[in-house]
Amino acid sequence: MKVGVYSIFVYLHVFSAILSIGPLFVLMPIIRRLRKANPDAESAYLSIIRAIIRMVMHAGHMLVFTGTVLLIIGPWLWYTSWVVMTLAIMLLSAVFLAKGFTNVLKNFHQAADKHQVLSRLMTTSWMYIGLLLIMLWLMVQKPVIW
Repeated sequence: MKVGVYSIFVYLHVFSAILSIGPLFVLMPIIRRLRKANPDAESAYLSIIRAIIRMVMHAGHMLVFTGTVLLIIGPWLWYTSWVVMTLAIMLLSAVFLAKGFTNVLKNFHQAADKHQVLSRLMTTSWMYIGLLLIMLWLMVQKPVIW
């Protein structure tokens, strides 16, 4: 069986989509444990959260790269409605990743109410998962919106 370049990039694209969504579900139990953690354990949990966010971010870079290559070598045009919608949601999700996760983690130790910060982190995680699932739906279904 001959595997083409397009097939390899589809595989890499799907793999990077899994890596950009999957680890976020690990955040939920970690955030719950962080609510009850003593100050010594907080640093360990925050390190795990930072590692997860870093992995999701780099998987997102791979996702963008492979998606761009697929658009260049594949049959889809840049102005196709599902491509435009995916790009718009991708930009929105980049803002969430930057503001929702990074700023929260930077300010965790200075926060007066850590439970409020963790609630915001949980909400941001679910919103980001939602955005990624919408992008996933757009890429799989390829709906004609206009």
